[in-house]
Amino acid sequence: MQTHETKYLSVKDYLVSGESFDLVYDSDLDFLKTIPQPNTEDLPKYYESNDYISHTDEKSGLFSNLYQFVKKWSLHKKTKLIFDQNNGVGTLLDIGAGTGDFLKVAKEKGWQVYGMEPNKNAMKLASEKGIELKSTLNDFDGKQFDVITLWHVLEHIPNLNETILKLSNLVKPNGTLIIAVPNFKSFDAKHYGKFWAAFDVPRHLWHFSKESIEKLFAENFKLHSIKPMIFDAFYVSLLSEKYKTGNKFSLKAIWIGLQSNLKAKQTKEYSSHIYCFKKV
Repeated sequence: MQTHETKYLSVKDYLVSGESFDLVYDSDLDFLKTIPQPNTEDLPKYYESNDYISHTDEKSGLFSNLYQFVKKWSLHKKTKLIFDQNNGVGTLLDIGAGTGDFLKVAKEKGWQVYGMEPNKNAMKLASEKGIELKSTLNDFDGKQFDVITLWHVLEHIPNLNETILKLSNLVKPNGTLIIAVPNFKSFDAKHYGKFWAAFDVPRHLWHFSKESIEKLFAENFKLHSIKPMIFDAFYVSLLSEKYKTGNKFSLKAIWIGLQSNLKAKQTKEYSSHIYCFKKV
């Protein structure tokens, strides 16, 4: 079947390279693709920045401190969510586990935890916390888990269709798959346009809508619920304002984040969403 694709926007990599990339809209799946996509050998160089916070435990500077504060709060919310979705503790696989904080908290709460993270620096930091991570999903072939989580990870994965198939094999029957991704249809995304920090090209290879996530996983999963990530609108707006104006802190960004959340109460289009699936 022929796909219908049109250019949506040109966006710059503000974090590492300064290169420009096109966002191309796929009308069949209702999502955006980053074009060109770096090959798998070149991708790691786009993560080589001390400002790429999810691969560090950095606590200096406004954005690092804000990120770590929100992360601490969200760890409690995430572990409560997986407990509720699974009706208790069980086996947990976190894909793109970063420095292991989520798995560490889950382990302390009684979960049997496993994790995958390709970044060697993040793996080392996780290991220092007692969390041993694997570097590829192939390391889990033949295993199945009660819950699998991808917290802002799916948008980074080059081989999207292959990964979705692997996820369906890794989740137990009636098990839970939880995916958190940015939403390019949110108010803050439309307001900031090419400066929207959650485009984060070329590290983000795909840019999802609610419709695209449901379509991509429809064959093996049933969408159980969609939950908003309220803090993302503020954090992303602060970064977007920095890219747009150079200001490290902006009250305007806080106002845009607030507007985004308020408008989303009607539109249901938050800056980021958490999608909770059940394996069919």
